[in-house]
Amino acid sequence: MHDLSLYEKKIINDEEFPVQIFKNQIRKPGSFYPAHWHEHIELHYILEGKGTILCNQKPLLVEEGSLVIVNSNELHEGISQSKIFDAVVMIFEMDAFSKEMANCNVIFQSLVAGDTKIKELIVSIYQEEIDKKSGYKLAMKGKIYELITYLFRNYVVESLSDKESSKRNQNLMRLNTVLHHIQGNYTEPISIQELAELIHLSEYRFCHLFKESIGQSPLNYTNEVRLKKAHNLLEQKEMTISEVAIAVGFQDYNNFGRLFRKYFGYAPSHVWN
Repeated sequence: MHDLSLYEKKIINDEEFPVQIFKNQIRKPGSFYPAHWHEHIELHYILEGKGTILCNQKPLLVEEGSLVIVNSNELHEGISQSKIFDAVVMIFEMDAFSKEMANCNVIFQSLVAGDTKIKELIVSIYQEEIDKKSGYKLAMKGKIYELITYLFRNYVVESLSDKESSKRNQNLMRLNTVLHHIQGNYTEPISIQELAELIHLSEYRFCHLFKESIGQSPLNYTNEVRLKKAHNLLEQKEMTISEVAIAVGFQDYNNFGRLFRKYFGYAPSHVWN
């Protein structure tokens, strides 16, 4: 099995400009980055196309003008639903930009739509990155400060104490072991007891922690992993539908078909044909 750990260590080497800015240019429907998490805050501003970005398994439907704010330590994944999907992505360390704001331990609203001020700032920041005129990093940094301040004043939904923030991080670190185990063993039967034992919790406490941190039950998450793997196999057209169902861990073909239709909105045969 490949190493599919969901924790992604972001390394931003420029201390003077602790941010990554790039443009995602996707040219076919489907997942364009797998589920992962990190401590940094990540912004996705959609320039064109439609898609879904999952934050802690909550699907956010996005289109031109949408901003997705991925908070620190949130599991997230991107899926394009159109042939063209373009988005400006910014990943930054809040500590490096403002100790004052970092110490607030805030949770931003996950999805913002149609805010012209945000559009103006992000498009301007990205244009500076493209043009690279003299002093562009200084200009970008000033506009990023303005953007962060604007988000703080208008789109904060919750403030965590230091204890709550630390607990949130510790829980996700613990569950990373579980998520990694599911990703590596989805072809085999996986029990709640087996997963709970990985992090030394009772089944009841484990299910509560998993739902609280990931946003859905362990069973639903495991089935979601299997369904995504099944979709990839069906696209390759090298196996029959029943063979794919068995290969990703479903023993009941009818259950596989029902869950597949519920998750993707169409039958497995729609992909295979």
